[in-house]
Amino acid sequence: MSTPGFEIKYQDRVLTIGEVLPLLPLRDVVVFPTMIHPLLVGRPASIAAVEAAMLADRLIVVATQKDKETDEPAPADIHRTGTVAHITQLLRLPDGTMKILVEGLARARVRHYVQEEGFFKVQVAPRRETAPADAELDALVRMTREFFTEYVRHHKRIAEAVQESIAGIEDPVLLADTVATHIPDKLELKQTLLEEEDVAARLRILVRVLSEEVEILKLERKIESEVKSQVQRNQREFYLNEQLKAIRRELGQGDDESRELDELAAAIEEAGMPEDVEEVAMRELDRLAKMPAMSPEASVIRTYIETLAALPWKRRTRDRLDITRVRRKLDEDHYGLEKVKERIVEFMSVMKLTKRKKTPSPILCFVGPPGVGKTSLGRSIADAIGRKFHRLSLGGVRDEAEIRGHRRTYIGSMPGRIVQGLKKVGTRNPVILLDEVDKLGMDFRGDPAAALLEVLDPEQNHSFSDHYLEVAFDLSEVLFITTANTLHSIPDALRDRLEIIRLPGYLQHEKQGIARGFLLPKQLREHGLKEGQLAIPDATLERIIAEYTRESGVRSLERELATLCRKTAVLIVEKGRKRLKVEPGDLETYLGPPRWQPKALDQANEVGIATGLAWTQVGGETLSIEVQLVPGKGEFILTGQLGDVMKESAKAAQTIVRSRAESWGIAKDFFTGTDVHIHVPEGATPKDGPSAGVALTTALVSAITGIAVHKDVAMTGEITLRGSP
Repeated sequence: MSTPGFEIKYQDRVLTIGEVLPLLPLRDVVVFPTMIHPLLVGRPASIAAVEAAMLADRLIVVATQKDKETDEPAPADIHRTGTVAHITQLLRLPDGTMKILVEGLARARVRHYVQEEGFFKVQVAPRRETAPADAELDALVRMTREFFTEYVRHHKRIAEAVQESIAGIEDPVLLADTVATHIPDKLELKQTLLEEEDVAARLRILVRVLSEEVEILKLERKIESEVKSQVQRNQREFYLNEQLKAIRRELGQGDDESRELDELAAAIEEAGMPEDVEEVAMRELDRLAKMPAMSPEASVIRTYIETLAALPWKRRTRDRLDITRVRRKLDEDHYGLEKVKERIVEFMSVMKLTKRKKTPSPILCFVGPPGVGKTSLGRSIADAIGRKFHRLSLGGVRDEAEIRGHRRTYIGSMPGRIVQGLKKVGTRNPVILLDEVDKLGMDFRGDPAAALLEVLDPEQNHSFSDHYLEVAFDLSEVLFITTANTLHSIPDALRDRLEIIRLPGYLQHEKQGIARGFLLPKQLREHGLKEGQLAIPDATLERIIAEYTRESGVRSLERELATLCRKTAVLIVEKGRKRLKVEPGDLETYLGPPRWQPKALDQANEVGIATGLAWTQVGGETLSIEVQLVPGKGEFILTGQLGDVMKESAKAAQTIVRSRAESWGIAKDFFTGTDVHIHVPEGATPKDGPSAGVALTTALVSAITGIAVHKDVAMTGEITLRGSP
C-alpha cells in the first residue's frame, strides 16, 4: 500500500517519503528533526523494525510511548506524532541488543498501523509547520536564546559548547527544536513541542519553561551555597575542637574532660527526655565543651546537666491497685481509724476503675493531732500500691525557692524540694507526702503556700517549671498527700485543693490496743528483748497512759515503753535477771513520779461552780467555771487568761442575768453594790473559744440565786442575749 509522498531534504538531496515505514517505539526519548540521537534497541519488535529499515533505505519512524513501563505497546500506547529519522550508524552488541544513531528528518503524523512480522509498519503524513516572519517571532527567538544561555550557565549537566552552537542559530524552527532537545527530564513538554505546528507557540512555551527553570536553578544554587557554607563552618569548628583537644591533652586535661563530656552525652541520651528538654541539655553540653575545665561557670553547667539527666523523665513503677492488699496493709500498720481507711480504699478504687496514671483530684489531706499516724498512713498507701515514698517536711518553710528552686544565677543554687525528691526516688510516679502544710510561713522571700498551688493542681502540674531547671516537668503522675495538725492556718486557695480527712485522737482503750499490738513488740525488737522478758499488765499500761502521757496520739506512750525496755535491758545484762514484770506501783521506780494527775471531779454540788467542756490538741477535758460575789461597786472581773471570745461570752451572760433579774428573784440594785468575779482555772493556761456561754450564765445565776449546780452535768455551747442557746 502507498500514499501520496512528501519530500524531505537530506544531505544535499531530496528524499520522497511515501512508502510504509517501520515504527520504533521509544520509552523515554523524544527525537526532534535535525537532531542526532543515540538509541539502545533491545526489544524483539524494535530490533525487527531496525533490521527492516536497514534492508530498505534506512528510514524509520520514531515515536514515544505514553507509558515507558509498557514492554509490548499497542497502537493506543504510542503517541500519534513522531519523527521520520535516518539510521546513520548501527552497532550490534554481544548480548543481542544493538546501538543505533538516528538523525531526525521531519515531523510526521501516523495515519495507519500495519502489523508485519512481529513489528509495526506505519503510514505517515507530514506535519505542516507555520513560521510567519514578524517582529514577535524575532523577539521570541531572542528571548529564547537569552533564557537558554542563562539556563546553560546555571545547569551543570549541559556543556558550554551547546550554548555556543545555539548562538549561531537564526532559524526559529531549528532553534526551537535544538533548545527542546537539550532540556533534560521534560518528556511531556518535549512531546507537546513536537506536536505543536505553530513555531511561535513553540517558542512561547520554551520562554515560559526556561524562565521558570532559571529561577529554580538560582534557588538551588543559593541553597547549595548556604549548605556548603554551613558544612565549611562545621568542618572548621570540628578542626578547631580537635586542635583544642590536642592542646588539652598536652596539658594533661584532655582525656578526663573528653571522657566526662562523653559520659554526660550518654546520660542525656539514656534519660529519655522530651525533645525540647534534650535540646536544652545538648545546648548546655556544647557550652561546657567550649569552656575551660576550671571555669566556675563550667561547674554550674556540669551540675545542671547532671541534674537534668538524673531526673526520672520516663522511669515509673507499676501500680498494684489490689484493694484487698490495700485493706490488709492499712489494717496491719494502723489500729482503728476505720472511717479513714474506708476513704483511702475509695480513693484507690477510683484510681483502679479510671485506669489513669494521673493523680485523682482533689488531694488527700490528713488532719489530726500529733502522733495519730498521719505520716505512717502515707507510707502505708505507697507500700500498698507498690510506689516509692518520699516525705517533705514543710514545717517552718518560708522561702518560695524551697518549692520552686533557686535560679542558676545565684551561687549554690539547686532545684526545689519537689524536684530533689523525684531525683532521689528515681521514678516519676511516687507518693510524695507534704508534711505539716499548716506550718508554712511567709516573708520577703515569697509565699511557699502559693507555690504549692501549682504543684497540687492537676490542671497545672503537668508542666511544673522549677526555677533551677527552667524546663517543664510533668508532676501529674505523682500521688501527693498532705498532713496538718489544724486547718485555720492553711490559706483558703490551698485548702480548696485539698480533701480533708480528719484523724481523731485515740481513746484510752485504743491506745492500749496500739501499745499491745504495735508499740511494745516494736520496742522489744529494737532493744533486743524477747517477748517474755518484759511483762506489762493492763493496769500498768492504763496508769502509764493516764499519768505519764497527755496526748491524742501515742508518741509519748512509745517513748515510755522504750524507757521500760532500756531498764529491762540493764537488769538483764548487769544483774542477770531473766525477766521483768512491771506492776503499777513500780512505775515511780522506772519512770519517775507521775507527770499528770487525773482531774478530780467535785464530790458535791456547789453554788457558783459550773462544769464546761473544752477542746485541746490532746483531746477533750472538763473546765470548771467559778463565780464569786463580793460587796463592792458593781465591778465585773474576769481572770484565768481568757481570750476575747470568752470575755465577750461572760459579758453577754451578765447582760442576760441583769435583763431577767426580776423574773429570777434578783433585786434590781443587786449589781450596783456587788462585784462579780469570774475565774476559770488553771490560771497559767490560756483559754478561748465560742462554746462557754451556757456554762458562764449557769454559774452566774447559781452564785446569785444560791442554787447549786449538779456536779455530774457538763455544758458546752453559746447563749444569745435573748436567752436562746
